Amino acid sequence: MEAATIGLLALISVWAIKRLSEYSKIRPPYPPGPKPKPFIGNLLDFPATSKEYVEWGKQYKSTILYAEVLGTRIVIVNSQQDAEELFESPTRARMYSDRPVIPIVPLMDCDYNISIMRYGEEWRQHRKICQNHFNAHAARNYESIQMAKVRQLLQGLLDTPKEFDIHNKMFSVSLTMSMMYGYEVESVQDPCVTMADLALTIGARLSVPGGSMLNVIPALRHIPAWLPGAPSYEGIKQVRALTHEVKRIPMEFVKKSFENGTVTPSLVTDFYERKYTVGATKEEEEMVKNVAFTVYGAASDTTISSTGTFFYAMAANPDVQKKAQAEIDLVIGTKRLPTLADRGSLPYIEAVYREVMRFNPPVPLSVPHCLSEDDYYKGYFIPKGDYFRYAPAAMTHDEEVYPEPFSFKPERFFDEQGNLNTNDRILAYSFGRRACVGKHVASSTMWLLIASILACYNIGKAKDGDGNDIEINAEFDEDGFLSHKRKFECSFVVRSLASQQLIEETN
Repeated sequence: MEAATIGLLALISVWAIKRLSEYSKIRPPYPPGPKPKPFIGNLLDFPATSKEYVEWGKQYKSTILYAEVLGTRIVIVNSQQDAEELFESPTRARMYSDRPVIPIVPLMDCDYNISIMRYGEEWRQHRKICQNHFNAHAARNYESIQMAKVRQLLQGLLDTPKEFDIHNKMFSVSLTMSMMYGYEVESVQDPCVTMADLALTIGARLSVPGGSMLNVIPALRHIPAWLPGAPSYEGIKQVRALTHEVKRIPMEFVKKSFENGTVTPSLVTDFYERKYTVGATKEEEEMVKNVAFTVYGAASDTTISSTGTFFYAMAANPDVQKKAQAEIDLVIGTKRLPTLADRGSLPYIEAVYREVMRFNPPVPLSVPHCLSEDDYYKGYFIPKGDYFRYAPAAMTHDEEVYPEPFSFKPERFFDEQGNLNTNDRILAYSFGRRACVGKHVASSTMWLLIASILACYNIGKAKDGDGNDIEINAEFDEDGFLSHKRKFECSFVVRSLASQQLIEETN
């Protein structure tokens, strides 16, 4: 035990000496930001919410900011213009497309995740599968599943409107599990759902800068688990076990569905249909599994966030809701539910969708990029290996682009002639070669949900026991990765008998 303790102290000493030597050097012209402290950098003053990045930008008079956390150099980009130049320009896109090495990720068996995979051939092969299955044309293949899940959501809101949070989560997780595996989630207590939630929560906490000393000193992985102060072993073990089960359960379901002749179309079942007829390699099979599980984890949580924002925005802005419903009634009437074919005919609903995604981007701060070569930008030196994170929430609340950014105003997306303007980029879907490949499916899902709920329900403030309105807290919470509306109450009242009949007839 003494030898192990001495080894641990030696590793920490080597790291500390290295950090001190770095601070002794003359710093190159990095972007502005708070002065880092020795050893810990900006660990104590690193922003906890996206709003603080906006304030940093004002304080340091820059759209590009710099900070350090336990030796990790981080550049934050608050400007859409800067993000497009760095991540999308022909001269820079490749340099800014890598992901940083997070030593704890493979220990948790989470290196299947495409969103954090290093830039290279393995990532390109996975990306190709995503592009083939989620491009604008292929996204239409999921419409029947989207329609079915939206109708289930409408029925849930009719049966138990006070449980709208549960119905929201049920919609999101059941949609992605059905699209990926043909797996029907019966409740939010489904083992697959609860275990995935826990694995993602623990894994995200351990993976962020400062989340584990293993990410700072990778050699600590050699320290025995029984040694006092041994890093993160319990969390690693838990995530590994949970991930294994969450990947196993839907794949067992797929296997049994083939055996029983009950296969339903999905990403994974379609692959196996092809494998059993024309053949496929083991590598292709593993990549399809990786894609399916990555999509489930990423898409379900972001949809829950965006839907919660929509519910809040409608309850807090009844005039917007009425205007949207008037457009639906005029264009579609009351004898059917909206479909994706109606999207081009409902410009105000489109503007509501854009404003929902602007008002509270579900991922307020991007997954880190990693610079693969030294670069100079706007006079600043940015060395190879730096983390790069852009802040969609700061961009969508830029007062010069979006006046009154904390007000919900779909009208900002119309020009002077009353037509939708060209500002149709959803910044939540990211930039460059690492942009969200599922954006077409995500966009059609949210639009269909918004249009369908507004066609059938009036969303308003809940009432207390005396019949008085319960005011809604306007705050949003951020957990380090996702932003979501703080828990609140609201009411869902079916708009008419005709609306109720539509809901019941389509389920």
